[in-house]
Amino acid sequence: MDSRIKENPERTFDLVVQVACPTSENEDPTVLWSFPQDHTDQVGTHSAFSFLCLSLPPNLPLVQRYRQPLPPPLLASPFLPFPNALTHPAILCYLPWFEIYYKLLNTLADYLSKQQKNDLNDVLNSLYDLPVPKPFTPVNLSVVGISYSPLSERNLTEYFVAVDVNNMLQLYASMLHERRIIITSSKLSTLTACVHGAAALLFPLYWQHIFIPVLPPHLLDYCCAPMPYFVGVHLSLLERVRSRSLEDVVILNVDTNTLESPFDDLHNLPSDVVSSLKSKLKKQSTATGSGVARAFLRAQAALFGSYRDALRYKPVRTSLITMFITESH
Repeated sequence: MDSRIKENPERTFDLVVQVACPTSENEDPTVLWSFPQDHTDQVGTHSAFSFLCLSLPPNLPLVQRYRQPLPPPLLASPFLPFPNALTHPAILCYLPWFEIYYKLLNTLADYLSKQQKNDLNDVLNSLYDLPVPKPFTPVNLSVVGISYSPLSERNLTEYFVAVDVNNMLQLYASMLHERRIIITSSKLSTLTACVHGAAALLFPLYWQHIFIPVLPPHLLDYCCAPMPYFVGVHLSLLERVRSRSLEDVVILNVDTNTLESPFDDLHNLPSDVVSSLKSKLKKQSTATGSGVARAFLRAQAALFGSYRDALRYKPVRTSLITMFITESH
């Protein structure tokens, strides 16, 4: 199975589309416009993920933003930029530039609302041909006046603020045990930030199973999958998920900071590593995303840094038959 992580993307984005809201939950959004136009094979596959608020409560704020990774490319979908908006732009990309794409989508929505298609195409043409910056370097997209440093990770900060240390450690242990995990919240931006923030704590490892930060209503059956998964479910859909046959599922409610789990996975981790990590997380210096990331990276090093000691090598003896076949070729 291929990895959903692409280490060397060729472009800053693969596709930009404008989609219209479907009339029912069972229909896919209609694609009104795309850039570039020769990528139409990707449009239909991902458009269903771009209007996740269709079945959400009517009192939900219309300004929503979220990022949705799909096996590839990744779909970065924006907030709804205008009251009662029935269309919005979406970006398909590999790069995890949350702040850049949110600002870019805001700019694109403004161009679309003013019918400034020429300006819109000029911006997209410039960005499409822009060389991809090297990892861990600040990004400055002068075309749209955007400057951003990927090192300042807002997802981890928001996750750390919303979830207490004990629940964060419990969920971290469940990820290491490759459980079926659901995170829920009433706000899409908080939901996607917490899912991405929690998954980032595995670095330099990556979650390689089903990973959907915001699960669309028509895909709720994924929560019954007999395999590890890590998904985000809007709080309004959680009861529909619970009505299905769920077994051995870990559920974190970000709004109430409560975690339900049939496992005690944290108990299986070395007590000294857990104690050290808990101590670091409770210090004020880790109140930022970078501080949280460093604390978990040290824990990862303590847990897996000596993995070579557990490996046993046996010398391989080459048989005469193998030697004969090799020499004959």
